[in-house]
Amino acid sequence: MINIFEREDLIEFLESCLMEDVGEGDITTDAILTDGSIGNAKIISKEKGIIAGVKVAEILFGLVDEDLEFISKFKDGDEVNIGDGIILIHGNIKSILMAERTVLNFMQRMSGIASLTNKYVKEVAGTRAKIYDTRKTVPGLRLLDKYSVKIGGGENHRLGLYDMFLIKENHIASAGSISKAINLCYNYRKDEGLNYKIEIEVTNLEELKEVLDNGKADLILIDNFEIDDMKKAVEIVNNRCEVEASGDITFENLRKIAETGVDRISIGALTHSVKAFDLSLLIDKK
Repeated sequence: MINIFEREDLIEFLESCLMEDVGEGDITTDAILTDGSIGNAKIISKEKGIIAGVKVAEILFGLVDEDLEFISKFKDGDEVNIGDGIILIHGNIKSILMAERTVLNFMQRMSGIASLTNKYVKEVAGTRAKIYDTRKTVPGLRLLDKYSVKIGGGENHRLGLYDMFLIKENHIASAGSISKAINLCYNYRKDEGLNYKIEIEVTNLEELKEVLDNGKADLILIDNFEIDDMKKAVEIVNNRCEVEASGDITFENLRKIAETGVDRISIGALTHSVKAFDLSLLIDKK
């Protein structure tokens, strides 16, 4: 799993997100609360799913006010139900309200990704297929998005352009052929002393056979194949390398795709079309 909490730039990023919202100050709260009121707050789940972003919330509240008391009743990856109190916060109400929206924005997105991923993972249970994400993430949020996929039980594809060779149609066109593209990446990997895998996208069975004849690719991505052709592709590959299905994948056809015998199913919708998980923060001034 990506250990995002060991990255020095995470705190700087979260600080910038807070400043984007707070700006020169929370004028509404400043107008209403002038006495340093102390109280309690609770983040409550309003739907059932997988929670994510608890640690991010702890960091954000601490950045606003290190004196806030933060108590988590659930951890990232736990299943929550409607009405569950996920996080309790005690301290200065102005500080709590200053962090509220940023905290909820992160937790709602991250929990939405984790919950959707978990739904897909459960749908392919009993097959060899694993659910993978893609690079279709919001700029600046890739690590948190991919962390959320892992929390939901999915797997991370490459983080960026730097940690895996993925040869697509434009690369093939630029190289001149499938074999030339593979050979160029293979030789580059050897010359640079890299150990990253080489994956290549194919759009039909003829291209698949050309990749296998070349013999240097570690993974084959079958893009927008019909179910019958996916089955044929898996049979032709015969475990010589991993097979990844991608393109036009929905929850409705997911099980059928998994049952073709593919090793991976990559789904951009896990991160690019996520629905925010329903959470709310309620203040109890006592």
